[in-house]
Amino acid sequence: MNEILKCLLEKDINCDPVWFMRQAGRYLPEFQEIRKKNKDFIKLCFNPALVKEITLQPLKRFDLDAAIIFSDILLIPFALGQNVAFKKSGPTLSAFNKERFFSTSVNIFKKCLDPVYQSIKQTRYRLDKKKSLIGFVGAPWTLIYYMLNIKSKGTEVLNKEKKLIKEVIENLNKFICIHIKKQFESGADIIQLFDSWAGLLEGSNLSEFCIDPNKKIISFCKKNNIPNICFPKGIGKNYKEFTNQVKSDGISIDYNLDPEWAADNLKNVCIQGGMDPKIILNQNEKKIMVTVDKYLEVFNNCPYIFNLGHGILPNTRPDLIRKIVERVKSR
Repeated sequence: MNEILKCLLEKDINCDPVWFMRQAGRYLPEFQEIRKKNKDFIKLCFNPALVKEITLQPLKRFDLDAAIIFSDILLIPFALGQNVAFKKSGPTLSAFNKERFFSTSVNIFKKCLDPVYQSIKQTRYRLDKKKSLIGFVGAPWTLIYYMLNIKSKGTEVLNKEKKLIKEVIENLNKFICIHIKKQFESGADIIQLFDSWAGLLEGSNLSEFCIDPNKKIISFCKKNNIPNICFPKGIGKNYKEFTNQVKSDGISIDYNLDPEWAADNLKNVCIQGGMDPKIILNQNEKKIMVTVDKYLEVFNNCPYIFNLGHGILPNTRPDLIRKIVERVKSR
């Protein structure tokens, strides 16, 4: 068992594994070269040879404990019949087609996403056996945020269309679990569940649309012995209730959460992340290392995976990522 799995499953506090969200991405010149020649992001995600190459790029530079497959959470709505386009302003989806969404078969869904599973198989074959390969999915609420265009409609739509949203969540849960299992069977040994827009939810809506769906998905993972991490970004001190209810193997914290509060309140779980990626952008190496040391010290007596509180930002200098990894590994 490698260090990251020891941390997640055995709650080992004597190891310091490290990886980064968006470690394969725009801050790397070698990724930019591939992206220039491959303008269609969806097609790129469905190209196993290039996905393998992109996924492994950061591990050629840094002594990371895991690769995370180059993919996107919005491949699930795409496979369920919704057009997805990636623009500079962010992803845009075609109007939600209820009939198409509920009529898509499991076979059509799996066939559409088969290139993802082939990418995982090819990457796992090339990846050092001591390293983990992380697959991932978006949580139902975060997928719905894009699918139903919550950004324009606002969260008041939760009351206006509650029946529809609950039906959509139930159907999404089914296909999310299928996608998780297929990634695991293809060679991913950890699955991370991204609920990037969880912070928009409050009170009973947080329980109904974030905590409960995450809990069902993690229960599925546990029944199938799939190591798992949840990332309900932006929920503040509701992280405690989330962790107690969902019972995931790992919990990724965002940069707005006080790490000392997290260490005191998040129990029986491996904690991951927390450092603000914007700190690396200021290029003040001393400040960066002080912050790295702070997180390592705060979580010294907890099972802890070093990561950021969100993905690596595009203008990040790769040499600073290397120095952070070296700092973590030197402990």
